[in-house]
Amino acid sequence: MRTTALTTAVTSAVIAGSVLLTGCGPGSGGTSGGKAELSVESAYIPQPVSDTMAAGFLTIVNKGGTKVELTSVTSTAAGSVTLHETVGSSMQEVKALDVPAHGQLVFKSGGNHLMLEKLKSKPVQGETVTVELHFATSDPVKVEIPVESATYNPKTGN
Repeated sequence: MRTTALTTAVTSAVIAGSVLLTGCGPGSGGTSGGKAELSVESAYIPQPVSDTMAAGFLTIVNKGGTKVELTSVTSTAAGSVTLHETVGSSMQEVKALDVPAHGQLVFKSGGNHLMLEKLKSKPVQGETVTVELHFATSDPVKVEIPVESATYNPKTGN
């Protein structure tokens, strides 16, 4: 991956498993100030049963002093990627989700999640799927998400 000009510093990445993260965020130039500082942790896709859709899980961490809105996700592996929020036992598609200042947005089984729809090929365990996270006021963040077994249960805690 190429490093961009010094005025756009690469955000720090927390690598979980074989997750590769590259992203540039405004304000990632050394001080948290009032700007978002984004990284991704614990990303994975369980090997899907369906040939046409898969769920994606990850945690977006914002160490900066300003909340940022995740407005969309794209992937060359899928015709579309939608954001889903789970409230109680009901799942609903949403247009955007906030990543709070000095906080995180968690996508996990049984909670918020990504739906990769109209898959171009069925992802299998051991592969990676590239997604790009798009934010209202920060540069996109590209993530290589590993495909795990259908029964994968991630470790929790820091």
